[in-house]
Amino acid sequence: MIEKKLVGFITASLPSNNFTIDLALSMQEAGVDILELGIPFSDPVADGPIIEKASLEALKNGFKLEDLFEVSSQIAPKLDTLWMGYLNPYYKYGLENFLKKGQEYGIKGSIIPDLPYEESIKYKDLFKQYNQSIIDFVAPTTPKQRIKMLTQNSSEFIYLVAYAGITGANKQEDLTQTISQIREVSKTPIYIGFGVNTKTAKQKIQGVDGVIVGSSFVEKLIDNSLSNKEKITHITQIAREIKDKINS
Repeated sequence: MIEKKLVGFITASLPSNNFTIDLALSMQEAGVDILELGIPFSDPVADGPIIEKASLEALKNGFKLEDLFEVSSQIAPKLDTLWMGYLNPYYKYGLENFLKKGQEYGIKGSIIPDLPYEESIKYKDLFKQYNQSIIDFVAPTTPKQRIKMLTQNSSEFIYLVAYAGITGANKQEDLTQTISQIREVSKTPIYIGFGVNTKTAKQKIQGVDGVIVGSSFVEKLIDNSLSNKEKITHITQIAREIKDKINS
């Protein structure tokens, strides 16, 4: 049986760069196959309250893009890493400058929720030039013809949004038809995100190749009743449990 993949999201540099590096490598040991490093941003429109709170905390602590680059330089050579962020930081820093940094550290690509597909196609060749991908999103509401358009040139994986809305909610939708329509036009792995946790992972993995987990990890990251060591212990326990459930 082909192993199902676990993608884990954490907010970069919260509470510190060294902690993020230690946490990421501990998550890898616990079964995380791909890391999404969240770029803190003041208006994270696709994120629920947990990830939004983490983002704002990191900014309050003085997060700068140089922090993202520092932690990426230590993590990406050891663990497949994607950047997950909104378009504004890429735009302000300069997209090509961002991609040069990504290539330098071995970043696999970016997830940019507020970059519409019609805009993203302008940049796909530039990403490819720097050996990176833009991850494409498909939702349960996406029409069949649009699924074909979105996925036929996808790479790394297709991000299947489990339901319309924000991350961290606990909703359920029947995705059988959507998954089937993706499979008809693309051989790219499908990973499902939004609402994946230890309780839902077994059900969410049905028909797809991996799960994307964010809020379950970040909830522990922002729990200031825990020491840094305890945060790593709790997060790695969650990772092990989810990895076991999606492969049993």
